Amino acid sequence: MSNNSVYTEKGDNVTVMYRTIIVVSALPCGFAAAHCSHRYTSAFFVDAKGHHEHVDPTTVAIGAVIDGLDLSRDLDKATMEQIEEALLTHQVIFFPKQTLTPEQQRDFAQRFGPLHIHPILPAIQEWREIVKLDTSIDNPPDTNVWHTDVTFIELVLLDTSDGLPPCGGDTCWSSNVASYNALSEPFRRFLGGLTAEHSFVQGFSREDYAGGDEKKWSEAVKNNSPVIHPVVRVHPLTGKEGLFVNNFCTCRIVELSKLESDMVLQYLFAHAAKPEFTVRWRWSVGDVAFWDKRLTQHYALADYLPHRRIMHRATILGDEPTGPSK
Repeated sequence: MSNNSVYTEKGDNVTVMYRTIIVVSALPCGFAAAHCSHRYTSAFFVDAKGHHEHVDPTTVAIGAVIDGLDLSRDLDKATMEQIEEALLTHQVIFFPKQTLTPEQQRDFAQRFGPLHIHPILPAIQEWREIVKLDTSIDNPPDTNVWHTDVTFIELVLLDTSDGLPPCGGDTCWSSNVASYNALSEPFRRFLGGLTAEHSFVQGFSREDYAGGDEKKWSEAVKNNSPVIHPVVRVHPLTGKEGLFVNNFCTCRIVELSKLESDMVLQYLFAHAAKPEFTVRWRWSVGDVAFWDKRLTQHYALADYLPHRRIMHRATILGDEPTGPSK
C-alpha cells in the first residue's frame, strides 16, 4: 500500500489505486468548481512557512476545498486550528492530491482527538484505528444510503476515510444544519422536544455482517446497546442546530407511536437528501476529505461495480449529543 490514501467566515478494474480521505463527522449538487456567490468567495489562511492556503467553498450549504496544503507534514498548531475553523464553517473540507500512508492518516486524525476502533468492520492489521472498507462484486457495497456513522454509541464521532476505482464511486454529503433550517418554525419546535433511538443492529444486521464470525457480531451487539439521542442536535462548538436522525441507525422516535414515528422519520430522511443541502465529490488519486459527522450525513455511490473500491477510514471520538435547551 504505497499511497492510500479554513475559510473562516464570520457573517474503486481490478487494479486498485489508493487515495486518502479524512473526515470529521453531503448528495449531488455536483462538485462545484465554481464558487457559490459573492458572499462565498475564496478565502485563505497563512501556514507556518508563510504559504497562502486558499479555502474555496463548493456550495453555499456545505463543503470547501483547501488546495496545496501537505497533510503528511507535521503541521503547526496555528495551521491545525485554521483547518478546524474551516471544518466548523463548511462541515466537510477536501484536500486534493495528498500522499498519506495509513500511519500518516492515523497520526493526522488523532491530533483532533482519540480514535475509535470499530467493533465489527475490518481494520488494517498494523493500525487498528484505520477501518478498511474493501468493496467489489464479491463484497458489494452497503453504504449507498444516507447515513451518519456509528450514532449507535454514546459518543458520536468525527471521521476519516480512504480509496478509488477507475470511475464512479463518488461520495455525497448533506448538511443537517441546512436541512433543519429549511423546515418551518412550528415543525422545528415540534422536533426540538423529541428524542430517537439509535441501534447497532439497525445498521449492522446479522444477515449482512455476521458472516463467518457470529461470535464477533454477537459481542458487538452486546457491547453496543441502543442509545437515545435528541432528534435536533446542538453543535457544541458553533451552537448551530441540525437534524440528528439517519436511515442507517435511527429506528424510532421515542415519544411517538410507531405509525407517527415512521411517518416523521421517512419525511426527514427524504428531506435531508434534497440536492440543495448537499455536495458531491468526484475522487482523484490522493484526495482527502475531512468532515464533521456531528451535523452531516453522507452517501457512497455504488455505481462502480464490477470494479473494486478500497476506503480507509479513521474515526475521531466526539462529544455526547445534546439537544436545544428548553
